[in-house]
Amino acid sequence: MSALARLRGRRFAVAVVLLALACGAGIALYLDERDTRQQHRALVVPNSPAWVELNVASQDFDPGAAELTLFVVAVPHGGLAQGPGPPAFTRQVEVTIGAGARTVLRTEPGQVAAPHLVQAGLYGGTETDYPFDRYRFTVSFSASDSTGAVPVGIVFADADPFFAVHPTADGPASGTVVLNARATRARSTLILAWFMIAAMWALALAVMAGAEVLYRGGPGMVWPALGWMAATLFALIGMRNAAPGGPPIGSLIDYVAFFWAEAIIATSLTAAVIAGTRVERRKRAEAAQADPGGP
Repeated sequence: MSALARLRGRRFAVAVVLLALACGAGIALYLDERDTRQQHRALVVPNSPAWVELNVASQDFDPGAAELTLFVVAVPHGGLAQGPGPPAFTRQVEVTIGAGARTVLRTEPGQVAAPHLVQAGLYGGTETDYPFDRYRFTVSFSASDSTGAVPVGIVFADADPFFAVHPTADGPASGTVVLNARATRARSTLILAWFMIAAMWALALAVMAGAEVLYRGGPGMVWPALGWMAATLFALIGMRNAAPGGPPIGSLIDYVAFFWAEAIIATSLTAAVIAGTRVERRKRAEAAQADPGGP
C-alpha cells in the first residue's frame, strides 16, 4: 500500500471517529435533557390519611405577556378517594389557587376531577435578554372541605419544550403551600441560539472575505458571487426569525450577531458592486479606445 493510500485511510478513519463522537455526544445530551426535564417531581407529600395531590404542569410560556399556563389536576388520596378505576372524590373539595388572580376549583362527590388551566404571572426577567433571559413565578395552593382545611401535596412537571423550570415548595402540607419556581431557556434552545450566533458571524466573515477578493482582484461584476452575497443577506433574516421562542427584535442575540452580520454583508456587497462597476466601466472605456469605429 502506498503512503498516499495509507494517509487517505487514516483521514477516513479519523473522520469516522469524529462523526461517531459527535453523534454520541448529541445522543448523550439528549438523554440527559430528557431525564432531567419534563419529569414529575414530588415537591410536597403530606403525612395524612386524607389529602389532595395537585399535579401541576407548566406550559405555554409567554415572556412578552409575562405569563404562563399551569395545567392543574386534583387527585384524591386516602379517605377522600373512592375506586375502583381513576380515583374519584368522596366529597366536595375546594382547591384555591393564588396565581395573581384567585382561582377556585371545586370537585364533585363521586366524580374524577377535571383538569384546569390557570394563568400565572412571570416576573424578574427581561425578554430581550434572549437567549439568557430567566424568570420567576409564584403560585399558592390550598384546599378545604366542609370540615376545614385539607392537606395539599404538589407534584410538578415542566411541559414547555423551550423552558426548563426549577421548582421549590414552601409551607406546611396542612395549610397553604407556595410554589416558587425559576424558569430558564432549555439547553436545546441555548445550543441552537449559540449555533445561530456562530453561523451568522461565519457567514458574514465569509461574505466579507469574498468581497475583499473581488475588490482587490478586479475581475469586474461576478454575478454568481454577488447573487450569493445578496442571498446570504436575506437568508440571515429568515434564520433570525426562526430562533426558538420567537425573541423580539432588539434582543441580545441581535446586538451580539444579527445586526453586525447584516451590516457586514450589506457593506461587503456594496463595496464589491462599486469595485465591479468601476472595472466594467474601465473595460468599456478601454474597448472604446481600442476600437473607435465600433458601435
